Amino acid sequence: MADQPDAALEPILTKLAAARTRLIMERPFLGALVMHLPLKVGGDWCATTGTDAQAFYFNPQFIGNLSLAQTQFVLAHEAMHCAMGHTHRRNHRVKRRWDVACDHAVNLILIEEGLKPPLHGILADQNFMTLSAEEIYPLIPEDTPEESFDQHMFDNDSESGSNPDESERQDNPDAGESGGEGREGQSQADERHGSGSQASQKPDELSPAEREELAEQWKNRLAAAAQAARLAGKLSQSMTRWIDGLLAPTLPWRALLARFFAVNQRDDYSWRRPSRREGEALLPRLSSEGIDVVAAIDTSGSISDDELREFVSELDALKGQVRARITLLACDNHLADAAPWEFEPWDAMQLPVEIEGGGGTDFRPVFDWLEHENRSPNMLVYFTDAEGDFPKAPPNYPVIWLVKGKGAVPWGERVQLN
Repeated sequence: MADQPDAALEPILTKLAAARTRLIMERPFLGALVMHLPLKVGGDWCATTGTDAQAFYFNPQFIGNLSLAQTQFVLAHEAMHCAMGHTHRRNHRVKRRWDVACDHAVNLILIEEGLKPPLHGILADQNFMTLSAEEIYPLIPEDTPEESFDQHMFDNDSESGSNPDESERQDNPDAGESGGEGREGQSQADERHGSGSQASQKPDELSPAEREELAEQWKNRLAAAAQAARLAGKLSQSMTRWIDGLLAPTLPWRALLARFFAVNQRDDYSWRRPSRREGEALLPRLSSEGIDVVAAIDTSGSISDDELREFVSELDALKGQVRARITLLACDNHLADAAPWEFEPWDAMQLPVEIEGGGGTDFRPVFDWLEHENRSPNMLVYFTDAEGDFPKAPPNYPVIWLVKGKGAVPWGERVQLN
């Protein structure tokens, strides 16, 4: 791409500055995030826009064809990739599918916030609403024809999450240990020359350590921007839920479930008389009566058989540790005919083969059955997507919802399936 004279770039830079200002005024949360990305002209490699989590790269002709509202969208789009942690969350996933999943996640949030996308047919499948990029990824076909409209340069171009090849480091002497210093020097040079009197070179690939450092910086920026927008009263409820979910410390669901089991284990001292062989003294002894657990699984079709088997396998491992007796129920809009299945602590627990399902989702039959049986377990664990009819009032025993997806629950403890 030939160097652009300052006069030709001036209206483009004015539009970008005006779009940033409008975001700060109307949507301070997004505006604050966008301000962390300096504006840089892209070279031949930049057909639209892109980011490496350090700058906003743009093609002047692409920006010139956008309205002011659409320019706000592309600025916010790149900033959201950074704030959502897409810079370091790919791991083993194939880059093309990961980029598509990330674009769906970002675009759906921005469209819900009322921003206007720059292109018709932009990646924003409503079926993925409220899902994270990790949850969207397995739903993207391996041979998908979809493409992100921008360039995600915070990651390498390989098809795995591995480190870049040594050959790339040899071809680029500034990469590797000296890469960070080279980028800093280039960044300082760009600042001295303004926002782009000439096209920027394609940025060097970030090392894993640099991606982690940037991810921590963006997490702090996200928290600060959210706090400022809350104080100004300009943070929507949907955006608040997304931010809180991203910033809240999370544990794997297995660890949380194990914690609930341990808390409910009934360990206490027993003063019962020992056998004659143990002597006549009455000394306190630590004893455990085990716990009574009811496990319910949603068989409406929203949970796969593999996921159900994984859940049951985890329960099987936990029940032996705390001597739990587990009653397993299966329910879509009614209890399975063969339910319940009872498992003692020493029984091998497996997913029953006679489970039927596929209807709508109604959680009430499980609670009705427990009331009819006059059961009050130490806990009820329900594995579901939380999309169905709930009882109006909570029962008098603890309920833990293991939720796949973003469905809300009216009461009880909600644990997100990671």
